[in-house]
Amino acid sequence: QEQPPRPRSHTVTTTSSSFTANLSASSSTLAYDREFLRTVPGLLMVTEIVLGLLVWTLIAGTEYFLYPAFGWVMFVAVFYWVLTVFFLIIYMTMTYTRIPQVPWTMVGLCFNGSAFVLYLIAAIVDASSVTKGLDNHNYNSWAASSFFAFVVTSCYAGNTYFSFISWRSRTLQ
Repeated sequence: QEQPPRPRSHTVTTTSSSFTANLSASSSTLAYDREFLRTVPGLLMVTEIVLGLLVWTLIAGTEYFLYPAFGWVMFVAVFYWVLTVFFLIIYMTMTYTRIPQVPWTMVGLCFNGSAFVLYLIAAIVDASSVTKGLDNHNYNSWAASSFFAFVVTSCYAGNTYFSFISWRSRTLQ
């Protein structure tokens, strides 16, 4: 007593949820700002990323964990390296234009100002902790990291200046 096969319908019904419709609409508006890397703040940001990476890799290749001062320098270097990469992605993808509720000029000023101050402290701590008597094997790495920490500090100082100019022009409007 087999049942005869039912006839198949050739009609296909497609439904779309509002989530996928919103997702596809929002992802299509994601922009890419190629010109940002040609600006002085963009170049400073790339320099901060490259030299900041150099600072913490020069220290990470040593026994820095035996000396608390170098632990502080590592914390500052890695923390601001990650945040700078994050902000570079935000600026390159122009995400800041899609979230107008955030006062981006103030956020940039606070970020760059805090990076300048903490990197300056870390660079001074790094430089004052480098002695041949401490560890002769790691001396060159620590000395190089100290030099590059001061260079990164000057880059953050420059970006703080440009962030201040941008913030000041927004508040005057």
